[in-house]
Amino acid sequence: MITVRGADLRVGARLLLSGVSFHVAPGDRIGLVGRNGAGKSTLLDTLAGLRGPAAGTVTRTGSVGHLAQDSRAADPSVTVTHRILSARGLDRAARRLAEAARRLGEAPDARALAAYDAAETAFEAGGGYAAEAEAARVAAGLGLPRALMDRPVGRLSGGQKRRVELARILFAGHGRDGTLLLDEPTNHLDADSIRWLRGHLAAHRGGLVLVSHDVRLLADTVNRVFHLDPQRASLDVHNTGWEAHLAQREADGRRRVRERANAERKAAALHAQADRMKSRVATATTARSMARRADRMLAGLAPARRTERVARIRLPEPAPCGRTPLGAVSLTKAYGERPVLDGVDLAVDRGGRLVVLGLNGAGKTTLLRLLAGQEAPDAGRVVRGHGLRLGYFAQEHETLDPERTVRENLAAAAPHLTDGEVRAVLGAFLFRGDDADKPAGVLSGGEKTRLALAALVHSGANVLLLDEPTNHLDPASRDEVLAAVGTYPGAIVMVTHDEGALDALRPERVLLLPDADEDLWSAEYRELVALA
Repeated sequence: MITVRGADLRVGARLLLSGVSFHVAPGDRIGLVGRNGAGKSTLLDTLAGLRGPAAGTVTRTGSVGHLAQDSRAADPSVTVTHRILSARGLDRAARRLAEAARRLGEAPDARALAAYDAAETAFEAGGGYAAEAEAARVAAGLGLPRALMDRPVGRLSGGQKRRVELARILFAGHGRDGTLLLDEPTNHLDADSIRWLRGHLAAHRGGLVLVSHDVRLLADTVNRVFHLDPQRASLDVHNTGWEAHLAQREADGRRRVRERANAERKAAALHAQADRMKSRVATATTARSMARRADRMLAGLAPARRTERVARIRLPEPAPCGRTPLGAVSLTKAYGERPVLDGVDLAVDRGGRLVVLGLNGAGKTTLLRLLAGQEAPDAGRVVRGHGLRLGYFAQEHETLDPERTVRENLAAAAPHLTDGEVRAVLGAFLFRGDDADKPAGVLSGGEKTRLALAALVHSGANVLLLDEPTNHLDPASRDEVLAAVGTYPGAIVMVTHDEGALDALRPERVLLLPDADEDLWSAEYRELVALA
């Protein structure tokens, strides 16, 4: 399993964790929680062996399956089936069998038959057709239908690719001696897939370390909670389930407040008594002793917890525009032989609210990329109305340059701002001091979301294209984003699985993909959001 002893974790000069020690044993299902940027993903990377601790040791025994927050398949040309089978080393045997079958079909002679028999024997030795059926069952549980299993991974949507990577890790098994390290596994999953995943993780007999902002998943899955406290660079270990952890933290907070108030009251009384006694020679020594006692009482108190900062997220003041700033006529797009969009028409009115719904792979992200000019349609056209200024928030943060620093990314998006104004905007989005000089590539998912939103602030955008804007966010940051969405006076086209985001958007119309049916919004469509 995994044992951590006296480990320090750093990102650049910043100390994230100091002297932490813990053990992940079989049956431990640990919820790793904390604010965006506290170091959760960095800790998972360290446990997985992708980076080393600045001090201390991390020892791994048994297998480790790691779902990174931005995981992507290494080779986009491999099929979904082969990518999942690669978790057990079966992909090469499966490819050899497929190639032998092809040659046998072309030239059914004794040599080709012998080659096919040898390839099939090697394939069966690793689990064979039963393993292939198991891979399909895991994929189906995560919302990947059999029709996708022979498709190259590179032709899938972002959400589908992430499901493939999660399916690969779960298919690997990592039995009782293995550990799963999962970073936001429910991102891009629909309601049915999340329910399946909860059941699968609850039955896992090895170790599990789970980073998630999905409270229901934590409540149903974890039996220990590790809370990262960036103020103290510490890891608070709670050997309880999620609900008990919340109750314990609330009780601990009330207890600390009471203890501090009592100690401060007693210390104040001692200081007051000492002040009255210090002027008399006979009692001056006693007065000094009482003052020292009061000081020791205050020094022994745990530091008061500062209220965690919350990003003051705002969206741009929209520039004036015409009545219909954005539209599309017969947009069509295919990747290879796979059609994604076929004849999509839409019109986005000034200040309008449109939500785009559809299953993963239905073309939601592709539509937003076409509208944003990130890709060209195969047919049809995007209609840019008078005064249009687009702001695009990409699901995978493609608008950020990972090699540039946080400050350089914002400066490139808003070149009219002075360096002082850039730093002021970053400060409002919780990038302060040295954080502004970190490369964007090392940011957590939540930090990338905040930076991408900060880039929109001074854009003057009057139409926002938002693709899953609440993914990766901690609850406080998510609330800020939803409040900003709710008060933004410009037009919004949104793709989301988050029903809270839907409530903030208050859509007027809905576009259903892949059929490209547009309708007025009604409550009947709400249940499709979690399924989309």
